[in-house]
Amino acid sequence: MSIKKALFFFSMVLSLHAVEFQPIHSSLQAYFENLNFEHSKQKISGKVYGIGADMHYGVSEVRFAYEYGKTKTKQPPLDDDLRVEKLFFLYKYTMSEQFALNLNYLTVLEDNIAITDGGDVYGAGVSYSPTKQWSINFTQYYTNYDDFDVYQSDLRLDYKRKFGVLKTKLTFENFFIGIDEENQNIFTENAKKSYFTSAFKFHAHYESWHFGTAAFFGKRVFAVMNEGFKLQHHAMEFDRTYVVGIGKNIAQAVVRMQYIYQRATELPSLSENVKVENIRLIFNYKF
Repeated sequence: MSIKKALFFFSMVLSLHAVEFQPIHSSLQAYFENLNFEHSKQKISGKVYGIGADMHYGVSEVRFAYEYGKTKTKQPPLDDDLRVEKLFFLYKYTMSEQFALNLNYLTVLEDNIAITDGGDVYGAGVSYSPTKQWSINFTQYYTNYDDFDVYQSDLRLDYKRKFGVLKTKLTFENFFIGIDEENQNIFTENAKKSYFTSAFKFHAHYESWHFGTAAFFGKRVFAVMNEGFKLQHHAMEFDRTYVVGIGKNIAQAVVRMQYIYQRATELPSLSENVKVENIRLIFNYKF
């Protein structure tokens, strides 16, 4: 199944790669995450490795990423350490200065433990920018797992403003998540039917430096995050997320570091106050 999905994914990328023939700019990305879990009955620590690219061709943009993660688990109750492979894909088409369309595809290529192994996510959205400062995006996601489906509606509002050489961006985002249980399973038996989460994000760019912070309010589970480039496919109900980050331009590259703190409840065991700390390093190179 993994090989077929990978071939399908890359065939989509190659076909869309030729939509336009005059590149604006492109970039490569690599990232690394170091995770530590506290009060979890299943997980101890983990590492995530990711690579991807962002290609612009005229009015088209293609982004994709491959991610591999390995997590050290407690044995028992689990029989093996966790291994996960995921693919992320985004195609964006700019129709005019005001309107743009986006299509998303995410898939869990392999999860050697969770019942969400092989899950697929499909997304479609539209952006409207009435001015250069304001823009709004609505994206609808549909996630199909063997035993249940997830419907997620995202509404994001962005505001950009310059103060001399200081560039700033404010983002307000709302997530509505609905769960449709097809077959009774341990992942959804303690989950609610619906969730609502809000997020506030701030980013500042001063000369060659980048600064960012974010906070999420409200509970969420099985969520699609980061504009379709992060998928929480395990049964963890998050109720706190805080992010701070710093970055710097070095010639054609951008190096960033983020600290992410999350608090959750493990739904299968109803283990509360599970804390997840994540140090994330990101490297981008424009060419």
